[in-house]
This record gives sequence, structure tokens and C-alpha cells, in this order.
Amino acid sequence: MNIRTITTANQIHLENETVLVLGYFDGLHLGHQELFKKARQIADEKGLKVALLTFPESPKLAFVRYQPELLLHLQSPEDRFQKLNELGVDELFLIDFTTDFASKTAKEFVDQFVKALRARVLIAGFDYSFGSDKKTASDLADYFDGQVEVISPVLDQGEKISSTRIRQAILEGRVHEAARLLGHPLSSRGIVVHGDARGRTIGYPTANLAPIDRTYLPSDGVYVVNVDFKGQTYRGMASVGKNVTFDGKELRFEVNLFDFTGDIYGHTLTIHWLDKIREMVKFDGIDQLVAQLEEDEAVSRNWTKRVGQKSVIR
Repeated sequence: MNIRTITTANQIHLENETVLVLGYFDGLHLGHQELFKKARQIADEKGLKVALLTFPESPKLAFVRYQPELLLHLQSPEDRFQKLNELGVDELFLIDFTTDFASKTAKEFVDQFVKALRARVLIAGFDYSFGSDKKTASDLADYFDGQVEVISPVLDQGEKISSTRIRQAILEGRVHEAARLLGHPLSSRGIVVHGDARGRTIGYPTANLAPIDRTYLPSDGVYVVNVDFKGQTYRGMASVGKNVTFDGKELRFEVNLFDFTGDIYGHTLTIHWLDKIREMVKFDGIDQLVAQLEEDEAVSRNWTKRVGQKSVIR
């Protein structure tokens, strides 16, 4: 997959005609994946390339009052690019959603960008909108002479799959549901940093993680996780939140890797969130904490993914 960052349509140079996919696609969830499956199918049938014009950050930044969460994503840029490659995208064009870009009318957008991208077929989701004159996916055929495919929503338990729904699930700790809607693991990356080193004194050493991507972390609690480190995957349990048993005031993100020993400061770990075990609790003493950690470990080691499995949260 070729990746290009552009600022104007004049910077687009393609040799082949394309099936052009339009949209932002935060998370590349199961609903998004249907667009790319359709694009790849048509491209293979017609001998075309699959192209995507999208944005590195949310278009909302150009329209609404700034809030820090507007800079958060459902997956890191690296994971996004890898997934797009797996979905069959040949040419990826990234452009910032600026005031200038937002001011283009639907006709200007099609005349400048869609034509430069040599589109013979357009693929858009049912909720796609474009142009300063606020046109929708159903209007694309009024501006584009080629084939237009508008993809219907994908439903899960009778409700449409959307990035908004997935974000809400993550923020409420329903990571198992979020992964199901994404169609791939919900992941976070962090670099291992020094903490208070209390865990090793009670038999549960943890790697304290400083997040390195602007991605959503789940709500406070203890979770079953898989951890990727140096080409191997370890089962473990992670906690997010303040260490209330020790009167902690700072938000902590730490993970205990099962069947692993050694210092790994400075290394980057990838955490795959599998399920929530419980909320954060303040214990009366070390013995009570250790007893709970032993129970958490048993739950984590025995956790298996099953179709329709409900959360183990108590």
C-alpha cells in the first residue's frame, strides 16, 4: 500500500483508474470493513486499484469547540495503516481536514479530488456527507458520472455498528463488546516506565506503562489482557485507575505478565484488552489485596473467547 500525505488535489498523481472509498473510518470496525470488501471486489472485477482519501484526525476539529478527546482514536496510526493494507487498499491519501478543505462545495470536491484520484467507482457509507453545502451519500450520483455504491449499516444485536458506539463501550469498560464490534482486538501501546515497585513485594510485579498513542483507554478497572512483547504473546491482567489501596492520586496503567520474569524498562508493550474482571476496589490490607489478585489471576488464565460470551465483570 502506498501512503501519501497531501495538501491539495494537484499533488495527486495516479497511473491507474480507481475504486475510490470516501470517509474518515476511526477504528475500521465491521461496518467500515464492508465498504472495503465491496471496493476490493469491484476493483478485482474491473482491473482497478482501490484508493482511499481520508484524514489523520477527526473532521470535528474544524467545526466544534476543542476538547482533548477529539484527538483520541480507536487505533494507532500504525494499526490503522496495517488494517487498511489487509483490507486491500492500494493507494492511501491523507489530507488534513482544514477550514480550506471544509469550505469546498460538493461540486468542487468532486471536480478537484475525485477526478484527480481517477475514480471510476465511488464507495461511501450510508451516513457519508461531503461539501460545504452539506450533501449526503445519496447525492453523490448527482455530481459523479461513474458507478456509486452506498453501503448500508451493519447491525449488531439490532443496533448499527458505529465508532460512537464503540467509543462508549470502551469508556464504560465493555472491551469485549468493543472488540466484537471492531472485528479485531482493541489494543493500546505503552512504554514501560518506573513506578513504585510495590507489586514485586507482594508477588505480583507489574509493568507500569506510559501510553504512547492517542487512543482510548478503558474505564477504571482490572482486565484480562494479552500482551505482545518481542514477538511473543503473554496472558496477563491489567489495571487502569488510581491505586486506591495505597492512597494513589495519579492515574495508573499497569500490567502483570503471567509466566514472565525480567526487567523490561524502556520496552514498548502492546496490550490487547479481552474482558473486564472487576472495578477498582480499596482493600483493607495487603492480605485482602493479594487474595483478590490471586482470584483475578485465575479468572484471567482461564478466560477463553466464546461466541456470545458475556463479560466476566462482577
